[in-house]
Amino acid sequence: MMTIANPIYDTVFKYLMEDTRIARTILSALLKKDVIDVKIRPHEYSNTENATLSVFRIDFGATIRDNEGNEKLILIELQKTWIETEALRFRQYLGVQYSSRNNITEEGFALPMVAVYLLGHCVGDIKEPVLYVNRQACNYDGQIVTQGLPDPFVDSLTHDSIIVQIPLLHGQINNRLDKVLSVFDQSRRDNNDAHMLKIDADAYADDAEMDHILHRLSAAAGDAQVRRNMNIEDEIFSVLKKKESQLMQALHDLAIQQEQLDQKQEQIGQQEAKLNQQQEQIGQQEAKLSQQQQQIGQQEAKLSQQQEQIGQQEAKLSQQQEQIGQQEAKLSQQQEQIGQQEAKLSQQQEQIGQQQEQLRASIKLFLDLGMSIDEIATRLGMDAETVRQLSAF
Repeated sequence: MMTIANPIYDTVFKYLMEDTRIARTILSALLKKDVIDVKIRPHEYSNTENATLSVFRIDFGATIRDNEGNEKLILIELQKTWIETEALRFRQYLGVQYSSRNNITEEGFALPMVAVYLLGHCVGDIKEPVLYVNRQACNYDGQIVTQGLPDPFVDSLTHDSIIVQIPLLHGQINNRLDKVLSVFDQSRRDNNDAHMLKIDADAYADDAEMDHILHRLSAAAGDAQVRRNMNIEDEIFSVLKKKESQLMQALHDLAIQQEQLDQKQEQIGQQEAKLNQQQEQIGQQEAKLSQQQQQIGQQEAKLSQQQEQIGQQEAKLSQQQEQIGQQEAKLSQQQEQIGQQEAKLSQQQEQIGQQQEQLRASIKLFLDLGMSIDEIATRLGMDAETVRQLSAF
């Protein structure tokens, strides 16, 4: 058995893909086309050395030859992650490519692009280890349109995607792509060292390209700097996951407190509505009392009878006032509960402040590791100005 470095780590994957021969082998297998030339586009690494975050990206300019022997240049956006991450980050990286003037041809059209995602996690209930999402041009009736295609205008606005779910690679080799991706199979991890994979080199003895890949990964396994970088990746991801978990819990608790506060405010609103209704009833009673007093003035002969009625109305009014007192007491109790909820909310806000302090500590850690403000902002899904402000404290 041969021991090779685990390419799911960014530093190993970068070390692997910097070899253009290996890049051609892997991209040819993924695209199912003959990649005759490949170049890593300059300044396109999203992670280098110690600046490892949740998504690693390399952009390639690849010259491919189709089945008819025609050659064309395409852009390959390869993104790899070994932990779950939101789709928004992938979309943001694609947006950068769509808006880059460097990807426009002399004729004013964008280079055709293929997005490749190597995922260290599974997507929903999809059971296929490799998923090809190919665009199709259709008319109103859903019939596929072929006349006039491919067209540079259409290619400028759409792209194909290839999604690889690494956890579903279980050692079954049925085709060329399975064979190439077998070096990512995490079921081959060394039980004592997750940084390493155990590979049966004899299974690839008749394949010069695979033999070259294995020797490159074997060299990475013996490279001290690569090993150090893998340890750094483990440490950074551990810190990020812990901080993310703490922040998500704080936000969850705050949401619960806010929901409880909203419920209390709704209850207070209902009590106020009832109080207003009772005040309206009191107003009606007062109107009736005034009317009766006017009748007393007009009918002095019925004064005794009217005074008795007034006494009854006063008794009812006293009862209503007592009810109002009870409602005011309830309202005071509700206001006290609101005060308690506001105190809890203040405590939650203080906890969020502590989380921000922890986020500043993480930003400082990244800065100490050599990351730029923009790289940190991209990884944390924040704007650069916010990261800069946090790092200034």
